[in-house]
Amino acid sequence: MFGKTNIMKIVLIGSGNVASHLAKVLHAANHSLVQVYSRSIENAKLLADVVNANAICNLEDINVHADLYILSVKDDVLADVVEKMPDVKGIVVHTAGSISINVLHCFRNHGVFYPFQTFTKDSEIDFSNIPILVESSSETIVSTLMKLGRELSDHVIQASSEQRGDLHIAAVYACNFVNHMYRLAEDMLHKSKLSFDLLHPLIAETASKVQKASPSTTQTGPASRKDHKVINKHLNALESGSELHAIYKILTDSIIKRVE
Repeated sequence: MFGKTNIMKIVLIGSGNVASHLAKVLHAANHSLVQVYSRSIENAKLLADVVNANAICNLEDINVHADLYILSVKDDVLADVVEKMPDVKGIVVHTAGSISINVLHCFRNHGVFYPFQTFTKDSEIDFSNIPILVESSSETIVSTLMKLGRELSDHVIQASSEQRGDLHIAAVYACNFVNHMYRLAEDMLHKSKLSFDLLHPLIAETASKVQKASPSTTQTGPASRKDHKVINKHLNALESGSELHAIYKILTDSIIKRVE
């Protein structure tokens, strides 16, 4: 039953950023999106109409005869959704990076199908470049999910819940924290009546470097040179005791510790 992935009947539970991208790419791969669930019937309809699926807003209305059930909801409601789902025989997976596979233990056939990317509904993303991490205690289900993943992406690997958890933390550092640094930089430039656009070439070059080499070899700046004269000048320019002063010092000290 689970050895093939051609034309799977899929129920998508969720209509947010990840769910929206998954629905479209699965539909483009000619899989049958049977239903799209959302607590808001309007949101369910918006996505369901795009992929020719039926929209539902009650979990008890889930079609129990599908091949695959993808739970793509917020982490803090995942357990509640699982508890309210009907008994199904198909494979039930979630798409969360930081949630253990064990949340799905009540389903006989279960796993994880985690597309590793930051998603927004309106952005166009080449799904073939997105890593997909797969997990299941069943080799048959792993095989099925790996096959499905390879239809969507060129980068599909098997990973445990612990590995996904570590990757999710790494993503917070590499994406969320970095973007917050952009925001702080934008605020600082705004006070000086300068445009954030000035940083665009620098940001692009920094991102380009780590595509080709380890971040440990591409670090630049006064901390990497242990240039305490410049560091102290920067710290003096920032208000002592301020958030920006504290962040600058913490990150500078962290870089210096890692300079060989």
